[in-house]
Amino acid sequence: MTDSILEFIKTFFMLFFELLALFIVVSFIVSFIQQVISEEKIKKILSRPNKAVNYLLGTLFGALTPFCSCSTIPILAGLLNSKVPFGPSMSFLIASPLMNPVMVFMLWSLLGWKIALVYFIVLIIFSILTGGLIFSKLNFAETYKGVTVKGDGFFSNKQGSKVKQALNDAWAFLYPMLPYLFIGVFIGAFIYGFVPAEFITKYASGDGVFSAMIASVIGIPMYIRPETMLPIADALVSKGMSMGTVIALVIGGAGASIPEVVMLSKLFKKKFLVAFISTILIVAIATGLIVNLII
Repeated sequence: MTDSILEFIKTFFMLFFELLALFIVVSFIVSFIQQVISEEKIKKILSRPNKAVNYLLGTLFGALTPFCSCSTIPILAGLLNSKVPFGPSMSFLIASPLMNPVMVFMLWSLLGWKIALVYFIVLIIFSILTGGLIFSKLNFAETYKGVTVKGDGFFSNKQGSKVKQALNDAWAFLYPMLPYLFIGVFIGAFIYGFVPAEFITKYASGDGVFSAMIASVIGIPMYIRPETMLPIADALVSKGMSMGTVIALVIGGAGASIPEVVMLSKLFKKKFLVAFISTILIVAIATGLIVNLII
C-alpha cells in the first residue's frame, strides 16, 4: 500500500506540472497567432475557387483555434453568418475540438510522437472528407438556422500589446481549465498507483471494432476534455488498454460532447445534429482501428 501511495504522489506531481507548463506555452503561442488573423482574412482564405484546398484550409484553421465548444461554436456561427462556404466551415467544426495544439502536444507528450502523428494525419483526412465533402454534398447548409451565438469568439476585439494579450489569454484559458486538469491527472495517477493491470487487461484491452465502438459511445456523455482525459488515457494504456480503444474514447468525448451538441442545436436542425454525432462516432471508431492496425 505504501508503494502505491508513493507511486500515486510521484505520478500526480510529475504529470500535473508537465501538463501545466505545456498548457501555458501552447496557449500563448496560439493566442499570439490568433491576434494577427482578422475575420476578413479568414473569409478570404476559405473562399478560394478550389474547394478541396478550402476544405484543407478549414481543417488547418480548426487546428489553430480555441480548444473547446464554448469558443468553437461562436466562431462557427461567425463564419457562416459572414457567408464563408459551408464545406470549409464544417471541416473547421470537426477539426477544432479534436486537432487543437493542446490535444496533439499532450498526445505526443503522454502517448508518443507516433500516436500523435497518426492521430493528426487520420483526422485531417476525416475532417476534409466528412466535414467538408459529405456534409456539403448532402446539402446540410439548409439546416442552418442563421442565428448568432454569444461568447468570447475568435474575432473578439483585443487591447494592449500582442505579447501581453497572449499572456492574458493563456492565463484566462488555463484558469478555468485547472479543475479539469487536476481531476484528470488525479484519476490518471490513481490508476497508475492503485488499479491492478490485470483488471484493465481483463475488461478493457480489446482492440476490435466492438471495443472501439463501446469506447466512442461512452465518451460522449462523459464530456471528456482533452486536459482531463489524456492523463487518464496514459494510465489506461500503461495498464493494458489498447491505444486505439483509448483514442476512440477521447474522440467520442472531445468531438461530440453534450454541451457542444446542445449549442449546435441552437444553430442547426435535428437532421444536422444526427449526422454530426454519427460522423464523430464513425471517426472515433475508424481512427481507433487505424491506430491499433498501425501502432
